[in-house]
Amino acid sequence: MRDIPLLILATTVSAHWFSVGVMIVRVKRKARHAVGLVPQQRLERLMWVVWIPLVAAWIALPWIALGTPAAPWGVPAIDSRAYGALRWVAALVGIGCLAFTVRSWIRMGKDWRMDVSLDARTPLITDGPFQRIRHPIYAFSILLMVCTAIVLPTWPMLAVAVIQIALYNAKARNEERHLLKSHGDAYARYVERTGRFVPRFGAHKP
Repeated sequence: MRDIPLLILATTVSAHWFSVGVMIVRVKRKARHAVGLVPQQRLERLMWVVWIPLVAAWIALPWIALGTPAAPWGVPAIDSRAYGALRWVAALVGIGCLAFTVRSWIRMGKDWRMDVSLDARTPLITDGPFQRIRHPIYAFSILLMVCTAIVLPTWPMLAVAVIQIALYNAKARNEERHLLKSHGDAYARYVERTGRFVPRFGAHKP
């Protein structure tokens, strides 16, 4: 019998990264500027060396598991109704992550890019999905990664998840340092009232 939660999750992850490709083409045509496919900053170029194989593994591993009778390199089997229900929840939450990520991309529009821009001052977006979270795209990508590891708890998938989440955190911190230099006090105030990946509901608006 086909593993439906894994099929949903595999399709969602593939759709996520296909959408990234669509954004690259769309923004490049509309804004006529580089979108950071090849990062300008040396630190981010080093990140890309690790990130690209990780993304490939993130996309491929669920499909590989679907094509085999039992998930390869698996952790000890978890056989319970509760875990079965959790896998379904994770698969459906993954779809929500993709939907909210698309919403964030739409809000960024032509200002979306994959790297830190060293030759142009990018605008500071603080409304919509960015009102309470500084990095909603990374936040939903991390949650999608967690959902993937829940649906497919194999050692390779768990390793990809740990490294991927660490990279998202490093990327977010690097962008924050850059934006603080670019926008000064305006960005510092924005940081005070928002969370990096989780909303800071107790903070006051300026």
